Amino acid sequence: MGLSFTPEMLVGLPEYLTGTSRFQNINKIITYNAAWRKEAYEHLRKLLIHMREIDASDMDIGGPGSNNFVWYRTYGIKSPAKDMPQYTHDEITAILLSVLSDDQKVILFRDKNVDLSVGMVLEEGETPSRFRSDIYYESNVLAGNFRRINQNLFPIESLGFPLPIIQRMDLQYEKSGLVLVTGITGSGKSSTLDSIVDMNNHNNDAHIIILGAPIEYVHKSDRCIIRHREVGEDVLTFKDGVVQCLRQDPDVIIVGEMRDPDTIARVLEATDSGHKAFSTLHTSSAVDSLHRIIGEFPTREQERIRLRLADTLSIIISQKLVPNIQGKRSLAKEILSVTPSVKAAIRNQNINEIYQMITEGKKLGMVTLEQDLYTLYKKGEISKEVALNYSNNRKRIQQLLTYS
Repeated sequence: MGLSFTPEMLVGLPEYLTGTSRFQNINKIITYNAAWRKEAYEHLRKLLIHMREIDASDMDIGGPGSNNFVWYRTYGIKSPAKDMPQYTHDEITAILLSVLSDDQKVILFRDKNVDLSVGMVLEEGETPSRFRSDIYYESNVLAGNFRRINQNLFPIESLGFPLPIIQRMDLQYEKSGLVLVTGITGSGKSSTLDSIVDMNNHNNDAHIIILGAPIEYVHKSDRCIIRHREVGEDVLTFKDGVVQCLRQDPDVIIVGEMRDPDTIARVLEATDSGHKAFSTLHTSSAVDSLHRIIGEFPTREQERIRLRLADTLSIIISQKLVPNIQGKRSLAKEILSVTPSVKAAIRNQNINEIYQMITEGKKLGMVTLEQDLYTLYKKGEISKEVALNYSNNRKRIQQLLTYS
């Protein structure tokens, strides 16, 4: 069952209207009829309630690719919800527009995409649940993705990080340095960053500034004063946010993503000036992360960036969420802790030697992804096939599995 007002809505929509013009007309219709907008919003709320009930991480709606179904990703597997309502393109447009502010609609119609955070009370008496959303055009109709933001923080100790690594991420032990959390989309980077923020919030008297696009989990200040600044709402860009941060007396700067050379350069400058910074990259290993950062810059600037990176980098955590025996997902990670030897390798353009340093760095809290996958396999948490399929270095994981 779709929206009850669809027949009446279609009366005011000429068939020749397509794309943005059609969306704008639907927006006028539901804006002038508050009951219709409320019904569209309620449909979205029910879809998000179901998302929580099945413990899905993502929901996709709209666009020709959906075949009129609502799709959910549960424990890494995305599939259509055959028991949920099916919606027409116009109904999806009404549902998606019901959650947007006027400013966000302007951005959507101009850029054909808008990122936003959504706070919604799913059940009466609850605190609002939060979702990260991306609404976009597909084949000239509207589609959207909603990612559920976990409202329960994971204690840093529960993530399996060795004590030397936890201490290096804790402001009371190390006052400056750049920590990178890397991985593909959906690998849990934001959850890991939130756990790090939570640890520092309860352990230190400090000022933490979080720059997000959008802001996901909202932390409550404890021993730290925590500022949340959303790109597009509170600040124009990540680069601008980092520059402005330096005039706001921070101890810790969280940059949601280092998307471009300007942001990378500003983060390195902030760290070089004595701040502790955390950020993310879409890379699958520590070595790839180093190559990616340096490769973002023109050849003439790479030497300067490499030297600055060697001076400021503290830790790289590259992580994946892999299917486990229980049908859920387990965190597998690679950890590089920057030592004098690692610094020298970065300075001297010997980055490819760093994998071996990680392999031999267990006492310092380092581990390769292959070593961590092997540990999960030995614990009976994942299968041998998963260990093989999710490794970065297939030859190395085969060696570990063969000679164990």
